This record gives sequence, C-alpha cells and structure tokens, in this order.
Amino acid sequence: MSPLGVLGSLDPERAHRTAMLALKLAAGPGPFLTHRLRLLGRAAGAAAPCEQPTRLWGANFPNRLGLAAGLDKDAEAVLAWASLGFGFAEIGTVTPRPQGGNPRPRIFRIPEHAALINRMGFPSAGKDAVEARLAAAAATGMLDRIPLGVNVGKNRDTANEQAWRDYLAVARQLSGYATYVCVNVSSPNTPGLRDLESPTGIRSILAALADADLQGRWARRPAVLVKISPDVAEAGLERLVDAALAEGAAGFIATNTTVARPAVSSAPLAAEQGGLSGPPLAAAATSALAGLRRAAGNRLVLIGAGGIDGAFEARRRLQAGADLLQVYTAFTYEGPRLVREIAAGLQRRPH
Repeated sequence: MSPLGVLGSLDPERAHRTAMLALKLAAGPGPFLTHRLRLLGRAAGAAAPCEQPTRLWGANFPNRLGLAAGLDKDAEAVLAWASLGFGFAEIGTVTPRPQGGNPRPRIFRIPEHAALINRMGFPSAGKDAVEARLAAAAATGMLDRIPLGVNVGKNRDTANEQAWRDYLAVARQLSGYATYVCVNVSSPNTPGLRDLESPTGIRSILAALADADLQGRWARRPAVLVKISPDVAEAGLERLVDAALAEGAAGFIATNTTVARPAVSSAPLAAEQGGLSGPPLAAAATSALAGLRRAAGNRLVLIGAGGIDGAFEARRRLQAGADLLQVYTAFTYEGPRLVREIAAGLQRRPH
C-alpha cells in the first residue's frame, strides 16, 4: 500500500492526485520556498547523494537515480524531486494540445506483486500549461537543482503520418528547460502509437527534431532519447539502434510498460487492458536494456527503467549496461525510502 497510509485505500488515481497536490503545496513557487523544500526533504528522510555525481550532456547528475515520466505529467511538483533525493526527474508525457486521456478507471493496483496496470492514454494539460509551470519554477532560481527530462508525445487524434509535427511542437516549446527530451513511441495506451516504434517511424520524428533549433539549459541543445517497449524482439532493437544513430539521437530509455502479463496472470485484475509495470516487468526490461547495449556498444546513453524496486535490481540494470536509472511504480508503493535504499545500496557496492 501507499507509504502515506490512507492513500493506499483510495482509488489509485485519486491517491496520485492527492499526493501530487501535497507535493505541489510543499514545492510550489511562493513565499518561503527554500524553507518548504528543506522541510520536505526532512519529512521524507531524503538522504544526501551517496554516489559520485555523473556528468552527461553538459549537466551534473547528483546521483544516477531518477524519477520516470508518468508521475509528474504536467510539471506540477517539478521542484520537489531533488528534495526527495532524486538525481534527475522526467516530466510528461506532454502533448501539444490538452487532452483527457482514456476513460476512468484506468489505473489498477496488483498489490500482491507490487505492480500496476495503467491505460492512462497520455492525459496532459498541454504544452502551453506545462511551459507556464516550468517558467514559474525557473523564476525561483531552483529549477537547476537536478537535470530535467521532458517526455513528449502526440495527441490521440493526430495521424501517425503527421505525428512528427506533434513531437516537434512540444520539444521546441519546452526544450529551453530540458537537459534531455524523450520521444515516447512505446506507450500501449494510445491506439496505433506503437506503430511508430519502427525504424521508419522513429527516423521521421528524430529527423524533425534534428533539424529543429532546440535550445536547452546551459546554452546547450538538449539530448534526444527514445523510450522503447519491452515487447520489441532483439532483432528489432538492433534496427532501432541503427535508426537512432543515423538521426543523431543520444540514447534510449528501456523500458516502458508491457502488454504481456508475466507472473500476474492469476491476479484478479490481470485481464484489465493497459501496460503492466513493477517487478513483473523487470526481466523483460533488463533483457531489452542488455540487447540495446549489445547493439549500441558505447555509442548511446541508456537509462534503465521498469521494475526497479531496490538496490539489487538497480545494480542489475547497471551491470546490464544502464548509465542512469529510473523508478516509478516502486516509488508509488514505497515512497522516498526507496530512493534512500537504492542510493545507499549503490554506495555499498558501487557499479
């Protein structure tokens, strides 16, 4: 259940909104922000970074553990994540125009496996609203405490043939706040989106971004990554690596959620449509990560995500080739103590 106690008894989406509201109040721009962020860190028991900082893309990552996209979709609590111990955070998925996503209910807990199934469908406040929040955060002078990733997607009613326009529009508008931009073509919850997870689809989007004037933080162009599915065969991974390298991408995030149901098929909610996340995803996500590293060698940066629920799994992803790590589902179950556990574990047995 939720580390915040009563939230675990609420509908998962309502629990998420309640937690985000609390973080927004604690970390929103306004009077006594520095004091509020300090209190948030103390209340969460967030530890100081336990690793040597990692430098990528001209930015210093205080540690290698980041918040995955999906939790802070609209940059509502963007100043909170450093106080909770994260070394970087990724907002989104952000779409050009506001959209509500799929009908509710659309998040389902499988507590016996510490897993979730979601079919959110890119609910987004839209790029204009997200830009306004990022601008307000930047005006505090505290947005650069940790690097920021921006996960970009297309609106549901945009045809795949025109999808590159949506990705370009969001990236162009928000790149000034981003250390990296992540192209999301792997969510299983927007009809037809995974059809873009092909060499042709990825190249069309990456080529548009490569030709654009994207201006990132520190007067540097943000890196461009692609988030992939754990359901891609290894031969497909090699083709995606070739496409990414051909268009100048900096790396991949491996992985998004899976439409398979490993280890949870007997759970009452396993038949719900959507993407499965949490520990049951770990094996497939690690396999995809290792496949990408074999195909890419040292030419691309890889972020390991999907099913990381502690220090052991974090070390396993680093050994499989990850440069950075992300958590989401385990954080919703364990809270900030997960960040402390992983940071301490990596200090005891460094990669």
